[in-house]
Amino acid sequence: MVMGISSILSSLNGHHHAACWLVLIGYLLDLADGAVARQLDACSALGAKLDDFADFTTFGIATSLLLRTSDLLDNILCVCYVLSVFTRLCFFTSGIPFMYRGLPCIYSAAILASASLLSGENLPMLRVIAVFMILFMISQTFYPHDRVLESQAWKKAVYAGGVVMLFCSSFPPACVYYLLWSVSYILFPTSLWSSKV
Repeated sequence: MVMGISSILSSLNGHHHAACWLVLIGYLLDLADGAVARQLDACSALGAKLDDFADFTTFGIATSLLLRTSDLLDNILCVCYVLSVFTRLCFFTSGIPFMYRGLPCIYSAAILASASLLSGENLPMLRVIAVFMILFMISQTFYPHDRVLESQAWKKAVYAGGVVMLFCSSFPPACVYYLLWSVSYILFPTSLWSSKV
């Protein structure tokens, strides 16, 4: 949640580069928080609610502000993005163990933040990506629960690579790592990222 609030403040103060990286840091922290809570036997109903609130703040509000301009249509797109994250978080549990319905919002946020950094805030491209991410989030497609840190060694290595990339944030192609990671989750959800793989 701290990363989301920091990203929101960065966006509002015109620090777009920092706002994008804070979303990507939130991405890594979100993948780790559940594993840490389970390892410490600290899971609770309150923790689950706080996790959803943190996801909404970081991957809904903060990510939508990466698209914000003074244009009315961009602001409508921001609202639609936030509402799709809200819908995804509230209504799209699949009822199937270790499966989600609709693209988890952390991946759409990572794609938007990475694309924004790589393209130098190319708004026409970001608008198109945002529309696709909205459609993926509200789709009925099943996606596996991605317990990266409680899975195979290669997935832990992918996560460790993401942490290393944080230290390369001044090097723009570092974002390619997060972009490829997130896009691979969309393209190969069960064959690559299922907890059974």
